[in-house]
Amino acid sequence: MSDQAKDERVADESAPLDAEAAAPGQDEASDYEALVRLLKENEELKDRALRAAAEMENLRRRTAREIQDARTYAVANFARDMLAVSDNLRRALDAVPAEARTADAGLASLFEGVEMTERAMLSALERHGVKKLEPEGERFDPNFHQAMFEVPNPEIASNTVVQVVQPGYSIGGRVLRPAMVGVSKGGPKHAAPEGAAEPGPVNQQAEKDA
Repeated sequence: MSDQAKDERVADESAPLDAEAAAPGQDEASDYEALVRLLKENEELKDRALRAAAEMENLRRRTAREIQDARTYAVANFARDMLAVSDNLRRALDAVPAEARTADAGLASLFEGVEMTERAMLSALERHGVKKLEPEGERFDPNFHQAMFEVPNPEIASNTVVQVVQPGYSIGGRVLRPAMVGVSKGGPKHAAPEGAAEPGPVNQQAEKDA
């Protein structure tokens, strides 16, 4: 056998060995790519899980807040209607002169009964979160008070409630009906934070209705 034939035979026999030697390197590269892909998928799944958990927590908080608001403000419309009844009871009491209460025993008993009814109604409303607002002497708050007129008085700090024309009511931190008030002007300013709201213009129509 010639030397050339021998060389060709040796080359043919070594070829499969070279292919087998290259195979482990290809497998390692494939495994690395699979690992990278799995790590990426794991990160995506982890991110989705975290987002889903955050959304569920936000939903839980929002639902709890809505349930609490529903419990707190469920009686708001009913309470607002009852305020008219309370106002009428107060008007009836104010219409009875003090002299008549002492001169007529029957009228005095009637007066006392109406007064007890008014107190019972206000107590019932308060048990359901409705609070009466009588802000005389307090700083004017446009969120809970409605300015009906201004009273010049240089001795009282400006924007102080000096008279309550009609008491207001709040429920759960929200205004149910603003208190109609008269505010002072011409006095020193309140020592309040900058940007505090000032009373708006006098509501002429509301003043007529009062």
